[in-house]
Amino acid sequence: MKKKVKEILGTSLYLLGVLVVTFLIVTYVGQRTKVSGGSMEPMLSDGDNLIIDKISYRFKDPQRFDIVVFPFQYADRPYYIKRIIGLPGETIYIDDDGNIYIDDEILNEPYGKEVITDPGRAYEPIVLGEDEYFVMGDNRNNSSDSRDPVVGNVQRDDLIGKAWVRIWPFDKMGMIKHQ
Repeated sequence: MKKKVKEILGTSLYLLGVLVVTFLIVTYVGQRTKVSGGSMEPMLSDGDNLIIDKISYRFKDPQRFDIVVFPFQYADRPYYIKRIIGLPGETIYIDDDGNIYIDDEILNEPYGKEVITDPGRAYEPIVLGEDEYFVMGDNRNNSSDSRDPVVGNVQRDDLIGKAWVRIWPFDKMGMIKHQ
């Protein structure tokens, strides 16, 4: 009888330990999220499942071109996944030809799927605050991002983390390329 109680107690403690470790990982290290929509194509597609790295930004600042996850302030889509284009203190502007300017210099980046047809609120220079980021989807003409006043600039404290690994679909499984 005592052996049975010890066995049950041991198994219970083991399961409790697994649950605690799982909770800590999901809360502080990583989180699974699903891409909804085509705003990050061709890098990420609708239905892709990702693991988000939630710990890196506790030790270092987000970098230009990081793919980040942040909450959307309205209920129909809880999280947005976008690429950081502008960093704190920079001035962002998009001209009529779809060129992105950062501090009056054209941003050379290969991520945009096509030429931007609508600069949104970036048709005038936007000066980012000390904890603000300007984010855009790679599918620039099919993305609700910082150009839209509803999304606006993203605060550092709102960044949940950066896309780390694609776990679904299996044929695209692997680390996410940021830079």
